[in-house]
Amino acid sequence: MIKEKEKSIVEKQIIKVNGEKSEECLDKIAVEEPLEISISILRSTRPIASKNISITMRTPGNDVDLATGFLFTEGIIVSAHQIATTNRDPNSILFQLNDAEDLDLSKLERHFYTSSSCGVCGKASIEAIKTVCRLPPTSSEFQINKSLILSLPDILMQEQTIFNNTGGIHAAALFDLSGKFMALREDVGRHNALDKLIGHSLRQGKLPLGEHLLFLSGRASFELIQKAAMAGIHFIMAVGAPSSLAIEMAQEHNITLVGFVSNSRYNIYTGAQRIKI
Repeated sequence: MIKEKEKSIVEKQIIKVNGEKSEECLDKIAVEEPLEISISILRSTRPIASKNISITMRTPGNDVDLATGFLFTEGIIVSAHQIATTNRDPNSILFQLNDAEDLDLSKLERHFYTSSSCGVCGKASIEAIKTVCRLPPTSSEFQINKSLILSLPDILMQEQTIFNNTGGIHAAALFDLSGKFMALREDVGRHNALDKLIGHSLRQGKLPLGEHLLFLSGRASFELIQKAAMAGIHFIMAVGAPSSLAIEMAQEHNITLVGFVSNSRYNIYTGAQRIKI
């Protein structure tokens, strides 16, 4: 069996240049390959042929988590139990969904391609960009110490195994309210990394994630805040900056949003009441 790390990393011959010196050597590179996500629906009266949902550029590994998280954050499924069977090839995955709930196929309208840099690319309309959380509401009345936030970047870096080997990949990590590390997923697409993490949590029966902290290795964009809101997350930290729409989305969903997080500083954009200053 090929290990996840081996599928996610390849070695390529490169030339390293440092000042006046250059040398040929092998370098470890994060893999980027397409994944085709399709579904078919099992109905008691008649079968429905498979429907292609999206082709997303991703780093191989945790593909079931990715596809599960994608269907959840797109508002197609609310439970992993809706997935009856899974058929996989190296670069494709087909979920057979049971007929337990009436699925809204109009939500599946994309122009089929999603790049590794954009989680909303391929949407068929502006209205289709926003999805609505169907999880029960969770308590958001908690506080954490500011020192806890400053301690998390070092933990994130230690857990980013593919990044530590390649330097070219995003991560999304979950911590509990005490700062204990829970899970992490990596991918060349930051939205894929978060879908993998949410898909993993859904398959483990841990959603909603109201009493967890989400840490993003890059910037905080609109689609990441929306995916986090779908999973019931109330607290998001990012190494990079948030966009204006990300801040608006965080305010709309009562999410604490913290950016430019390092082991010495950070900025609070929304939800400051959850941080003991």
